Amino acid sequence: VQLQASGGGLVQAGGSLRLSCAASSSMDVMGWYRQALGKQRELVASASSGGGIEVSGSVEGRFTISRDNAKNMAYLQMNSLKPEDTGIYYCYSYRGTTWATYWGRGTQVTVSS
Repeated sequence: VQLQASGGGLVQAGGSLRLSCAASSSMDVMGWYRQALGKQRELVASASSGGGIEVSGSVEGRFTISRDNAKNMAYLQMNSLKPEDTGIYYCYSYRGTTWATYWGRGTQVTVSS
């Protein structure tokens, strides 16, 4: 399974960015983790193929995750960005039948104050 991530970049505080992640095959769960400099990787948001959504409390109300199951795509719309959202964002996916987790290449998100 391959994950192709896109989006990210540099934005001012209060701005918006959109991340996309394309999987090479259908996955049960798709989402994003992020890792800030000097910190552990943390879950940002995830979405199951059945519609279940999990969003970190630190981004709830500002970030929205969505999926297009037909295209094996996931999207993370990030609004009202804050400097503390800065980090490397990693797309991931999970397949329940094999208990396998896959990771895409990280994409840098930088929010300037």
